[in-house]
Amino acid sequence: MLKRTFLFTLLILIGIGASAQKPINIGFVDMEYILENVPEYQQASTQLDQRVEEWRNEIEQKRREIGEMKVSLQNERALLTPELIEEREEEIAYQQEQATNYEQKRFGPKGDYMIQKRQLIKPIQDQVFTALQEIGETRDFDYIFDRNAESGMLFAKKRFDLSDQVLRSINRASNRKQITTKQEERELERAEARTLEEDKEITDREQAIEERKSDREALIEERRRKQDSIKDARQKAFEERRERILKERQEKRDSIQAARATKDTIN
Repeated sequence: MLKRTFLFTLLILIGIGASAQKPINIGFVDMEYILENVPEYQQASTQLDQRVEEWRNEIEQKRREIGEMKVSLQNERALLTPELIEEREEEIAYQQEQATNYEQKRFGPKGDYMIQKRQLIKPIQDQVFTALQEIGETRDFDYIFDRNAESGMLFAKKRFDLSDQVLRSINRASNRKQITTKQEERELERAEARTLEEDKEITDREQAIEERKSDREALIEERRRKQDSIKDARQKAFEERRERILKERQEKRDSIQAARATKDTIN
């Protein structure tokens, strides 16, 4: 239904734009891509995943305990009075209700997971909306959509994707907060003056430099290992030769002492 509504609305907008002799400027963003590349979101998401794992373990533990209670009752049923059986069954039912309530409290539509998920996403969404407003005004966009929403978007050219620009705007805002000197402010202004293509060219160049640096470091490390290997081999050979000489000297001394001892015995 949402997809049909979106397509219908989009066709109307395009029709209005055509009749007004003014092309409609439409862009889109990939919200999932943006979230995956915002470090603050990833850190908070990892913490939430840890909480979710703890909650799931607690729920699983409660289910195991209820299962053990059921097995115990089944095994002891023949030995219990009807009153005790009823009491145990009521306790099991109560524990099941508690477990269900706890699961709803954590993972229900209004549970902790949904609340914390919204709290986690909202600051990033606010940054995205601020960046979109800036981009929309600067580049005169009429409409900007999220391609991952229930919008019915089946195709969009890459040139309309504003996700990298949104990320760039968010990063700029974050960098401005970290400025402490005039020099840093000038460097940030120069960086903000660059286009996306220039940023990509610089990034590619830095990556190429880093790769060459890594290759050099790997080559140096390999040479160092070979030199260490040769050094170790020479040291080992020296130690073996020294050990052999000391052994031969000791054997010679032992031989002389044995000869002297034999001579003294004869005399």
